Amino acid sequence: MPDLSAFSPEARRLLAAGAVAGVYALFCSGIALREALRRRAVVRAAEALSRGAGEPVLVAYASQTGFAEELASATAKALSDAGAPVTLRELSTVTAADLSGPALFVVSTTGEGDAPDTARAFIRDVMKDGLDLSALRYGVLALGDTSYAHYCAFGRTLDAWLTHASAQPLFDRVEVDDGDPAALRHWQGKLSVLTGVTDAPDWSRPAYGRWTLAEREHLNPGSPGGEAWRVRLTPPDGASWQAGDILEIGPRNAPAEVVALGLPAETAEILSGLRLPHEPAAIEALRGLSPSALAERLTPLPHREYSIASLPADGGVELIVRLMVDAEGRPGLGSGWLCRHAAIGGPIDARARTNRSFHAPDPARPMILIGSGTGLAGLRAHLKARIAAGTTRNWLVFGERTAAHDYFLRDEIEGWLAAGALERLDLAFSRDQAERLYVQHRLRAAAETLRQWVADGAAIYVCGSLEGMSRDVHAALLEVLGAEAVERLTDEGRYRRDVY
Repeated sequence: MPDLSAFSPEARRLLAAGAVAGVYALFCSGIALREALRRRAVVRAAEALSRGAGEPVLVAYASQTGFAEELASATAKALSDAGAPVTLRELSTVTAADLSGPALFVVSTTGEGDAPDTARAFIRDVMKDGLDLSALRYGVLALGDTSYAHYCAFGRTLDAWLTHASAQPLFDRVEVDDGDPAALRHWQGKLSVLTGVTDAPDWSRPAYGRWTLAEREHLNPGSPGGEAWRVRLTPPDGASWQAGDILEIGPRNAPAEVVALGLPAETAEILSGLRLPHEPAAIEALRGLSPSALAERLTPLPHREYSIASLPADGGVELIVRLMVDAEGRPGLGSGWLCRHAAIGGPIDARARTNRSFHAPDPARPMILIGSGTGLAGLRAHLKARIAAGTTRNWLVFGERTAAHDYFLRDEIEGWLAAGALERLDLAFSRDQAERLYVQHRLRAAAETLRQWVADGAAIYVCGSLEGMSRDVHAALLEVLGAEAVERLTDEGRYRRDVY
């Protein structure tokens, strides 16, 4: 290795700059290679699906977190395995000319009744009155969550529009509440009728790995809002993820709730992952049943999803989790398990799930990251990845209640700003002044800068609550940039949201 002291200060600066540029070039090349390999794999998979005899089947999906895409892929494979030629397409790429013959739609609903962001082009360009779809025969798999007021709203809207356009349903719409396995088996049964293959094995959700709860830290003691926790999990061997991905966990009941049933101790493990009865008669009916019989009698607990706030290089997954409570003060299923009941050092059933709709933009692009509360998690992972790559054209807009109690990860964020890894930081603490101040107000105040960053090619990523923050940020973007610009950013993949 050469002795750098032999060089002049200017030469040393040039050498250091060249080294940074070389590392950044390698990083960009690695991303480009990975994307090229992914696209090649997609082409090969599409070619394999298109083989077969008979009338081609379109399988179209609109996914916000990746689950609808997974189910669409499984649907396409089931049809292909039965000998049908299949075209698997994201809904945004489907045109009116594609809507003839048989088609299956697998669509999710996000937040309180919204369509996924990836469906916007289809809604705008195709879902119009007056279209004649009498040549289309279709089925809809609608994904939703009954804890929200507008359950499966986009699936229902799509189904109604197809019917209004004279399309012929192959069967009634199938609705899936929070990944309910029984509803998914019902969908699979419909596919069996279409294909004539009735002995295909039942679908199941991917198996969870055994992660370890390594740490949890209360981030906002004294806050006027709900508790927020930084939770760190150590992954099993082989787990991988990238910025934008999601951790899906299989929560457990609080041990005290299982013990309170008064059932034999040997049933505790199986009961910890099942929906527990509360009526005395229902509990009494479980006495004497074996663990396997209990598993048949009771339904599994639904999964929960959290934006990942760390990178594999950090040695584990970090989450920022809001402890949710019901009207009686009982902790929520997933947040209660992670923040209250699970033992430090104990196992957590989980898996990292790809969420391509929130993956990073081209690292050469400027990036505007907007979020509030626990939405900082998904933004933090992107910032860590860009900073590690030497990309500093980053603008963070973050909001919470009070600076004194709710400025999550303050030292880290301000350290990035001081080091030049953040070009701009705007904060909005709503309760620190007489009038409420939110992130959308910061965006409007920085309108000229926002327009300039977008003109420079910036991508806008939003993470956090759909109700309130995300809607208000969207309204601010429409006001500052204009509806056509926001539509263009969405179509180009430069405006993305991970909202819940």
